[in-house]
Amino acid sequence: MMVAAVLCLGVAFVTAALGVWSLTRPAPIGDFVRQVLRGVAPIQLAAAVMLAAGGAVALSATASTASVVLAVCVIGAVATLAAGCWQSAKVVARANARQSADAGCAGSCAACTLSCR
Repeated sequence: MMVAAVLCLGVAFVTAALGVWSLTRPAPIGDFVRQVLRGVAPIQLAAAVMLAAGGAVALSATASTASVVLAVCVIGAVATLAAGCWQSAKVVARANARQSADAGCAGSCAACTLSCR
């Protein structure tokens, strides 16, 4: 259980560092990949907290309790990251589609062949 706890704490530290790094970078204007990464940064911090809690419990609790809590924390962190990545990518894809649709008409509604909402 000690190895799993230390590994979980290490992954929590790396995940939090990546989240903080993404948040401290300047806000991207046209780069959609960086927009997704910046949108996922708060979710990375939440996952890091879950992983750190699981690692702390794994270090301090009995083996049976620690294994259950560690499994729940790891599954919760992975599911949170997956859902956050999905939602962030979906929002950025919509914004990208909206921006390309607006640019395709060039401001002229009479000449536009795109279907509007």
